[in-house]
Formats: sequence, C-alpha cells, structure tokens
Amino acid sequence: MGRVGVLLLNLGGPDELNDVRPFLFNLFSDPEIIRLPIAALQKPLAWMISTMRHKKSQANYQQIGGGSPLRRITEAQADALEQELLAQGEDAKIYVGMRYWHPFTEEAIAQIKRDGVERLVILPLYPQFSVSTSGSSFRLLAKLWREDPSLQRIEYTVIPSWYQHPRYLQAMVDLIANELDRFPNPDAVHIFFSAHGVPLSYVEEAGDPYQKEIEDCTRLIINTLNRPNPHTLAYQSRVGPVEWLKPYTEEAIPELGQEGVKDLLVVPISFVSEHIETLQEIDIEYRELAEESGIEDFRRVPALNTHPLFINSLADLVLDALNTPSLKLNQVPQMTKMVKMYPQERWEWGLTTAAEVWNGRVAMIGILAILAEIIIGRGPLHFIGLL
Repeated sequence: MGRVGVLLLNLGGPDELNDVRPFLFNLFSDPEIIRLPIAALQKPLAWMISTMRHKKSQANYQQIGGGSPLRRITEAQADALEQELLAQGEDAKIYVGMRYWHPFTEEAIAQIKRDGVERLVILPLYPQFSVSTSGSSFRLLAKLWREDPSLQRIEYTVIPSWYQHPRYLQAMVDLIANELDRFPNPDAVHIFFSAHGVPLSYVEEAGDPYQKEIEDCTRLIINTLNRPNPHTLAYQSRVGPVEWLKPYTEEAIPELGQEGVKDLLVVPISFVSEHIETLQEIDIEYRELAEESGIEDFRRVPALNTHPLFINSLADLVLDALNTPSLKLNQVPQMTKMVKMYPQERWEWGLTTAAEVWNGRVAMIGILAILAEIIIGRGPLHFIGLL
C-alpha cells in the first residue's frame, strides 16, 4: 500500500526568547495577517513591527518560562500518535508542520518527499475549522502542491475538523470532571468555555464555519459531561475596532462576577496544547481580571497535550482517513469573500501586547505616508517642514 505518513499542522511558537523576533517577523510577513496594497512592503513592515514589539513579547514569554512549549508538546503528541498507530497495526511516520516557526510546514513536506511517503494524512491540531487557522495552512499546502509536480505522486487526504469525535469529547470531559471534583462544591462551579476568537466578518462574509463548530462542540461536551453545572461560552484574543464573535471573554468574566459567581472553571475549548494563550492570557491576565471581579476560586482545565484518549482519537481519525475516499485541499472550506485578517490579540491602548500591534499599524500608515510624500513631493510632513 506504500509508505504512510501523517502531517500534524499547528501554528508554531518561539522556542526561546531569541526566537521571538524572527517568529514575529514570520507572522507579520504573512499577508493573511496584515494585507497591504503593495506586496513589496510586506517584509519591510514585518521587520518594523517585529523590531518594535519583540521586547514586550519577550516579556510575555518570560512569564511562561522563556519560550513557547508548543513545539515540545506537539512533538510529544506526534511520538505518542506514532506509537498508538503502531500498536494498532499501522506503521506510519508522523511529521510536524508549523505555520510560523520551526519545523515549518515546508520543512515537513521536504522531509516527507525525502522519506518517499506515498500515502499521507493531513491532520490539523485544531478541533474546529477556521479559515484563519487550518484554512491558512491548507492554503499554503495547496500552493506547495501546485508548485511542485513531484508531490502529485502522493496520495493524500485532508481532515478539516474533528471536534465531534467521541474519544476527543471524552478526553475533554475527563479533564473537566477531574478539575470540578477539586472544588469544595463541584456542582455549583460555573464552567467557562473560552475559545479563540475571530472577526464576525469571517463568519458572516467569508463563510467560516468556526462559530457553528465551536458552539456545537460546547454542546457535545456539556451533554457528554452530564452534570448540573451552569456554563458560558465566550471568545478571547480579539483585536481592533471591528466586531468579533461575542461574548468577549474579558467582558463575560466581570459580568459573572457581578452576578455573584465565586467558583469559575475555565475550559480552553479551541486549544489542544499549552501555549501563550493558555499559560499567559488565561492563567495570568484572565485570572487577575477574575479576582478583580470578585471571583474567589479561578481554575483552568489543562490542555489535552498527550492525554491517552486524545491520542486515541487522533489514531482513529488517521485510520479512518486511510480507509475512506480522500478529501483534497481544494475541497476544504475556503473564503467566499476576502476580508481583513487581524492578528489574534486583544486591542488596548498603552504598553500592551495588543497595543503594539496597533502601534505597528499606525507606523505602517506612517511609512506609507512618507513613501507617498517622497514620491509626490508634498503632504503634511512637507507642510510642517519635516521633509
């Protein structure tokens, strides 16, 4: 049947503090993050933003140990999946392809070619599909396939999303139940699902199924949990003046505090690995917000990482994909309309992580204005004598 490979897709993150600046450069070099009318300005802008904000970003990563654990955890997931598949009789090699940091998706594809893989399963480590996460990686892979005829010999299949898999749901329920039982009164704890947010335009204009899949996933988890706890679903990491999916996590937490909620258990529903948004944004920023809002006992469900049932669910997905008709890259959901892509951070004025993004955008406007004035020889900077 040919050599089998599995490509796990994820975002990536800086391994150590010295990696933060080049990681940010890669992130902002992506036109899906900041779309410029002049393509030649993309990399200069990425250089400027990464130069301006890497110190603050380094401080955030310093809070969680000096770097992102995402690569280490993803490689551990890959090792566990390889062993689980082997135990079930499938000798497959697992590859990790990150979008913005090593090992890059391009590096993984190059290794897949060298290893002579003939059958490939492409599996994003995002349970729910979004055009900005899995979709971004799929678009990159489609480009690689178009540009490299040698990839045409690989029989591949894509798994767009898998949030409804029973073993994934049971793994989530096991983690939630374990944390609930640590509270003095488990049944009174408010369960707070916090998902990564996207702009509302993704859903309403670009046809992104993300919101529907998140809501459906929350419902399935609650039904599987089968406990009397009240629950809330909210979205974190918003940025900019545009409307994002609501309710916002940073607004929902204070509202619960005003309602008298004292015990809160946060469930990171769209993440399967610990990274900056769980360890820093939830564990530090949202914890502080909860305490300021009168919530006395704030806890978080750990990410799945290498939970045995989670690894089993991934193995099931791979085996099913190998035995069913293949889904191609051009068959997964795509944007039906081009919309503005925003970095996934909250927007605030001042010396904050998100503010640096907006500072970068203001600086971008300044660069474009300066270039325009140099070309046409007039403008506000000439008027005040600076040019």
